[in-house]
Amino acid sequence: MALSGNPKKLAQDIAGGYFSITPPMMRQYTPADLKTIVVNLGIVARDIRQEQVPQDDALAIKQKNTRLSRLNQAEIVIRAHCKKLRIPI
Repeated sequence: MALSGNPKKLAQDIAGGYFSITPPMMRQYTPADLKTIVVNLGIVARDIRQEQVPQDDALAIKQKNTRLSRLNQAEIVIRAHCKKLRIPI
């Protein structure tokens, strides 16, 4: 099944916690779709890292780190799935 919608929006939803990547769910995507998702995860992670948050605002720092953590975890899950099935990305 091809990606429906904007892949960057999917990555933003993953960062926001509205969508999560699981290994059974990835079976529906083609290798090209998985590569597109990984690229967009990197783009959104770069955008989040560029955000400037005040050093004294602990809640904003925690939210930023949580979003980055979700993106990194999704990328790890996708890369592990591709490695298991020997899909080059």
